[in-house]
Amino acid sequence: MFTEIQIIILSLKTSICAMLVVFPIGLSVAWLLTRTNIRGKFFIELLASLPLALPPVVTGYFFLWFLGSGSVFGSYLQTSLGMSIPFSWMATVIASAVVAFPLTVRSFISAFQSVDFKLEQSARGLGAGGFKTFFAITIPLSKRGILAGLVLGFARAFSEFGATIVFAGNIPGETTTVPLAIYTSINTGNVESITKLIIASVVIAALTLALYNLLAQNGRKKINT
Repeated sequence: MFTEIQIIILSLKTSICAMLVVFPIGLSVAWLLTRTNIRGKFFIELLASLPLALPPVVTGYFFLWFLGSGSVFGSYLQTSLGMSIPFSWMATVIASAVVAFPLTVRSFISAFQSVDFKLEQSARGLGAGGFKTFFAITIPLSKRGILAGLVLGFARAFSEFGATIVFAGNIPGETTTVPLAIYTSINTGNVESITKLIIASVVIAALTLALYNLLAQNGRKKINT
């Protein structure tokens, strides 16, 4: 029997890995939207925000269709690389990353917009290139906002249910995260397991939101001063 502790550890591992996926992609998208004049910003922002508006079940079904063995891309992965993503732990990470992506990117964008653009201009005036300015000026000055975005994304990834159950399934020991385990326990009437998992969820959510509020408040104080 897969214990509640193991389920919680699996959920934490999945959420952390999801944020490792979101972090570089989210930074790149936020940089494109706030620091470049690239055409099509509206569509980039729309695409980045789409999982926020879509029902998670729809998101999960899209990836099941796109990466399933019946699709061209999914068939190529399976036959050429031996990778079958649906109904695996990797699918759980992808589902969590996708649903958490919009919230994380929005936080990154707000963090970059809070940086005084004159400081970046001064760095460029002293000979620093765009990438050097970004990593030496923009990132350090917006680090609290970036961390707050990652924490918020982690909370969303940890609570993910709809996309996961469609794309990754509910496989004990592999894809059964805390929300899916609670769902299963409700259906089977396992009150003891429900109680343990709900208490753990509340504690983790409270700690995560407390950390997010701390980072956000400190960031606002820094801007005001």
